[in-house]
Amino acid sequence: MPPRKNNEKGEREGARLEREALLRAIIETSPDGLITIDETGHIQSFNPAAARMFGYRAEEVIGRNVNCLMPSPDRERHDGYLARYLRTGERRIIGIGRKVNAQRRDGTVFPLELAVAEVVAGGHRLFAGFLHDISARRDAEQRMHELHSELLHVSRLSEMGEMASELAHELNQPLTAVINYMQACRRLLADRAAADAGRVGELIDKAIGQADRAGQIIQHLRRFIARGETDHSAEEISSVVEEAAQLALIGASERGIKAVFDLARGLPPVLIDRIQIQQVIINLVRNAVDALSGGGGDMTIRTALAGTDRVEIQVRDTGPGLDKEVAERLFQPFVTTKPGGIGIGLSICRTIVEAHDGKLWASDNPGGGTVFHLSLPLAASD
Repeated sequence: MPPRKNNEKGEREGARLEREALLRAIIETSPDGLITIDETGHIQSFNPAAARMFGYRAEEVIGRNVNCLMPSPDRERHDGYLARYLRTGERRIIGIGRKVNAQRRDGTVFPLELAVAEVVAGGHRLFAGFLHDISARRDAEQRMHELHSELLHVSRLSEMGEMASELAHELNQPLTAVINYMQACRRLLADRAAADAGRVGELIDKAIGQADRAGQIIQHLRRFIARGETDHSAEEISSVVEEAAQLALIGASERGIKAVFDLARGLPPVLIDRIQIQQVIINLVRNAVDALSGGGGDMTIRTALAGTDRVEIQVRDTGPGLDKEVAERLFQPFVTTKPGGIGIGLSICRTIVEAHDGKLWASDNPGGGTVFHLSLPLAASD
């Protein structure tokens, strides 16, 4: 009988050791940091992920106050937070979790998602902190915010430029007519012998001069807009399209819209102004979102090689399609299908695309809806 009890005891001990080994393996291989501290705030364990995250070796921090991993003012306040919890039991982070700032060995401050659990081991109360580095997420959010601001800025500049160009064209003709009319008036007055004819002629000369000056200003503005320089660089078009489309699709799923990406990877680079082309993509995708907003539907965003020297981007929707009359004038200024639109978005897009030696056009989607096509030349091999 005693041997059997010894066997059972040995099995339980073996099972316990196996569980402990498994737990250690999980902690050691966890991609997230795990730190345990005692009631005084001193570090008891520091797993490899935490070591990579903070730049310390475990033996360098075990036994030190955990506030050495915090920037000011949290460093100075942490002991007070812990003492208050031990005194009152009021939870402000334990079992709740929150975003906090931490400090690496080199002094770099970075954001963490921190969850804290309270455990009792060997009659001692410990606190386990589970740490997830969200630096990459924060940087991506910041980049998206900056990109959004840049795109909005480019949109405003483009709209002003397009409007100014159109006004230059429209106003140049009446200004020319004003000059002609005033010159005719001057000739008529020259034939009269009235005493004040000289004074009238002088005023008309001034009017002609001012009208001519206005015409020159408009012409200079138009030439400036027409040859505005852009910042071109070699870009992989699928990443450009994906980044812009993701921004344009914000809120689309709540409208019942399903977007599918069919992006060819490894395409040869194109020489473009990234921000301007992304403005075009955003405009096309938002137009598709608006077309599908009535009852939902599908959208496909595609990139592919077109021939040997171009890439093509397509934005397909299954919306109601384009009215034939509107389709014929779709890219002209002030033509719109939107009740509140002013009709310059697609005109701006075509201006941007043509400045890149590209082409922009629309066609009917065979399954119903509209397809916008954007074709761009590949960058020269040199």
